[in-house]
Amino acid sequence: MNLFTFKLKQILAGSTLLLILFSCKQEQKEKEEIKKDTTKTDLKAALTFYASFDKDVTADFALGDKQMYTIPSRKAVDSAKVGLHKPDITRQDGKGKYGAGLVFTERSSGNIYYPSEKNINYSKENWNGAVSFWLSLDPAVDLKPGYCDPIQITDVSYNDAAIWVDFTKENPRDFRLGVIGDRDVWNPNPEGPDNENPIFNKRLTGVKNPPFGTGKWTHILINFSGLNTKEGKASLYMNGELKGTREQIDTPFTWEVSKSNIYLGLGYIGLFDDLSIFNRNLTYKEIKTLYGLENGVQSILTEK
Repeated sequence: MNLFTFKLKQILAGSTLLLILFSCKQEQKEKEEIKKDTTKTDLKAALTFYASFDKDVTADFALGDKQMYTIPSRKAVDSAKVGLHKPDITRQDGKGKYGAGLVFTERSSGNIYYPSEKNINYSKENWNGAVSFWLSLDPAVDLKPGYCDPIQITDVSYNDAAIWVDFTKENPRDFRLGVIGDRDVWNPNPEGPDNENPIFNKRLTGVKNPPFGTGKWTHILINFSGLNTKEGKASLYMNGELKGTREQIDTPFTWEVSKSNIYLGLGYIGLFDDLSIFNRNLTYKEIKTLYGLENGVQSILTEK
């Protein structure tokens, strides 16, 4: 073997060793990155309320009251009964996205709700949060004429310091996100119904031809930040994808927290499952993770 060949073999051997070392370090780095993925534990830490409906309508996890309540009307809150007491709404096994879910069959009077206090991280100064749930319906076939809100969170009504999503009143129906501040600020001199007011409609984020259909589930995520500041922002995600954002929401949201509730299924007909609420707005990665959970939010409750 001449000197040139010997040197060449040494160089090749050294290069091979470097490649092996680089490959090992890269593999170790990837393993460490997998280990450091704290998305699920971060979601768990931010969770303030969760109802799977798998065993009953009592929330699986809540920082506030876990009970569902039924009232004949919003003006009759003093008549609230613990539990689900509307014959047109049932909890049925196998009807949820994961296990059991709520089944809404008729448009009727009365409401069901969970109390907001402590279950939502309301703040008078800088309010952030997120609301996640699943819906299954064909809006054109299942819904009766009129607006309907699968969820509405407020202490007064849809038009006064409220967060909600709704379907418009006639086919083809749009799906909209409403994040509406204090009514006496945005509409101090009301004329006619607010839901037909151009000022009101400018405060909505709408989706035409939303991805709903019979036999399939659609994930809804309401993400909001900076409410009760001059830089409020709210976004609507469907199936993990951003569908619209409203920025510079500067109207205040003034709540009498003890009177605020998380109302479900106002005029809604269809299936509803896996309701979760978080104390801050979520990152895109967290939203995608929520959408992709194999067994729903229940699976993050066991994260350590």
